[in-house]
Amino acid sequence: MVSPAVYGGLPGGIGVSRLRVYDWPAADGLRGGTPHLHLTCTEGYVVTGGRGRVQTLTASGFQETPLAPGVLVWFTPGTIHRLVNEGGLEISVLMQNRGLPEAGDAVLTLPPRLLADPDTYREAVALPADRPEAEVERAARHRRDVALEGFAALRAAAAVGDPGPLAAFHRAAARLVRERAGEWRARWREGAAAASDATGRQLDLLEAGETGYLSAAQTRAEVPSAYGRFGMCGRLDVYDTGV
Repeated sequence: MVSPAVYGGLPGGIGVSRLRVYDWPAADGLRGGTPHLHLTCTEGYVVTGGRGRVQTLTASGFQETPLAPGVLVWFTPGTIHRLVNEGGLEISVLMQNRGLPEAGDAVLTLPPRLLADPDTYREAVALPADRPEAEVERAARHRRDVALEGFAALRAAAAVGDPGPLAAFHRAAARLVRERAGEWRARWREGAAAASDATGRQLDLLEAGETGYLSAAQTRAEVPSAYGRFGMCGRLDVYDTGV
C-alpha cells in the first residue's frame, strides 16, 4: 500500500501542552513537580515565563539546568527529570509520539516497594476522579512527595558512584509498562511514523515531478481541549493535535 502524502497532525507527530509548574514546597525546601522518566519519548521545554531549573538524573550522573524565558531544553528517554519552580515558571512542552505520554509512557520515581507490580503502581499514582479540586490537589501533592522520596534515594546512590539503584529503577519501569508496548506501537504508527512516511511519499512525488498532493494543503487552529489539568509537573492546558 502506498503511504499517504499528507499528514494532518503537528510536525513529526508531536504533542504540545502549556505547563504552569507547581509551586508546592517539598521536604528539601524546593518548589516544583514530580520526578519521572519516559520510556519511549524525548521531551522538550520552551520556557515562556518565570524562572527555575530542571534536575536530571541519568547513568552519567545528576545535573541541573537553569530555566529562564527563551531557553530550550530537551532530553531523551530514560532521563529522570524534576522541574523546580523559582517563581512563575511556565513552559510550552513538546512531547515526542503524541499520545504516548498520556498512555503510561511516564513512570514516577516511587520507592521500590511501590514498583513491585502494575496494580500497586497504578494505585499509588492514581488521582481521584470527579472529586473536588482541593482533594485532587492533595492527592497530586502526595504523589509528588512520594516520588521525591524515591528520587532522593536514586540521587544519593549516584552521588557515591553506585549505579545499582538507578539500573533497578529502569528495570522496574520497563516491567510496569511492558504489557502496553503493543498498544503504543499502534499510536506510534498513527503519529510519528505516519508523519515520516508522508514526507517520504512527498519526496517520491517531487522526484517524479508530481505536485498534486499540494492541493490537499490545510490549516488548523486549536484551543486547549482541557485547562488546568493536574499533571506530574504542574497544571496543564492540553491541545488535541491529532489528525
